[in-house]
Amino acid sequence: MVIDTLLHLPQAVRDAAYDNTRAVASSAQQLAAFEARSLAVVQQHAADLDVAYGPGARQRLDYFHGPAGASTLLFMHGGYWQMRHKNSFRFVVQGALQQGVHAALIGYTLAPQASLTQIVQEVRQGIAAVRRQALAAGGSGRILLCGWSAGGHLTALGLDGDGVVGGLGISGIYALEPVRHTYLNQALQLTPAEVDQLSPLQLPVVDKPLVLAYGTAELAQLQAQTQAFAHYRQAAPGACLAVPGADHFSILNALADPQGVALKALLALDRA
Repeated sequence: MVIDTLLHLPQAVRDAAYDNTRAVASSAQQLAAFEARSLAVVQQHAADLDVAYGPGARQRLDYFHGPAGASTLLFMHGGYWQMRHKNSFRFVVQGALQQGVHAALIGYTLAPQASLTQIVQEVRQGIAAVRRQALAAGGSGRILLCGWSAGGHLTALGLDGDGVVGGLGISGIYALEPVRHTYLNQALQLTPAEVDQLSPLQLPVVDKPLVLAYGTAELAQLQAQTQAFAHYRQAAPGACLAVPGADHFSILNALADPQGVALKALLALDRA
């Protein structure tokens, strides 16, 4: 597997292979734009914000209301399980709301305050809480799960959740062993057991449709992670979607845009 070759390279090379912020010169500007766009979405749409689904300070969900009987797009943010905040990514639901579905985001405790095992447990609680919120809001309770970067990993692990009908992993991490050998593990402190138990590339395939997207301008390791997981799931429903010219941050526009290729692919799963 291509991603395994990284383990034999010098530490600096291993670190650079997963350093998206350094690889994308405009990352700071894009993140600042995400913040502004997210504020605009909150001002334009009715929503229940920062609803607690657990005792942790970050165990909060946002719920944006859609038409009665519609499904709910649920987004999980990235940041290598140790950075970012759901509030910065509220903009990604703009397209879904315009397409007539409900939308939600969940936060979770970050490493090192929580282990990856704990984060996954929190996310499962969050998915269940969003479904309850959807039903209370007049939605169908059908969940279209999606996430970016670390959120793509969490999407793969949450695909078997009650009410989840399909998913979209955007630029996700599906094999954890390479990450364990980079600077990212200082906060994560991944154990060999967690690598085995929480790497989607080592787990039984969930037989629900999953679209796996990546940008053609992303780091080679990120592209390889998605391609490897798509191959691993080749007998299961879903697709591998290459977004031309997209980097690790700009690829989110393919979800936020009402005509975005990633959003269209996810919404198509609701009609399958």
